[in-house]
Amino acid sequence: MSDDPKDVQEFFGARAADWDARFPDDGPAYAAAVAELGLRPGDSVLDAGCGTGRALPPLRDAVGPNGTVIGADLTPAMLAAAVDAGRADSARLVLTDVTRLPVRTGALDAVFGAGLISHLPDPAPNLRELARTVRPGGQLALFHPVGRAALAARHGRQIADDDLRAEPNLRPLLADAGWRMVRYVDEDDRYLVLALRED
Repeated sequence: MSDDPKDVQEFFGARAADWDARFPDDGPAYAAAVAELGLRPGDSVLDAGCGTGRALPPLRDAVGPNGTVIGADLTPAMLAAAVDAGRADSARLVLTDVTRLPVRTGALDAVFGAGLISHLPDPAPNLRELARTVRPGGQLALFHPVGRAALAARHGRQIADDDLRAEPNLRPLLADAGWRMVRYVDEDDRYLVLALRED
């Protein structure tokens, strides 16, 4: 699939209605990834490319009733599926392109992105835009409920050397965008990268 926003919107729009049914057991993996962010009550967090909103309830639990949770997605059908699943109560849902966020500079404590990195049209400036929205010392979590090898096998492919999600490729990309990678996990049952916003 192309990373052109219209192609991404078409791809996910066509799959939104049954997305959660296709991956019914991912909930605990999302909750565990959110827990690793170490969010505190009152924090502000963005779920960038939130899709059907599977991370929104655990994000809301982490920041509490006085925190801010924003779910941003490019695909109207995905946000509609989040509403249908009852997840809109956990966050403010925003139809927007995460490469141009309507968020004040330094307003957030963290950004959570599930499956996001592979769909960014221009990863370096797009990760820089995410960094813009986060305060110095704030966090980024890039997550997928399965690791790179398991995901490639699911699609009948091998992992390529130029895979953006590979640590040697992602670490300098994050650094150039204002993030310092502090954790990298790529196991069969999860992929998780944690990074801190540099000053």
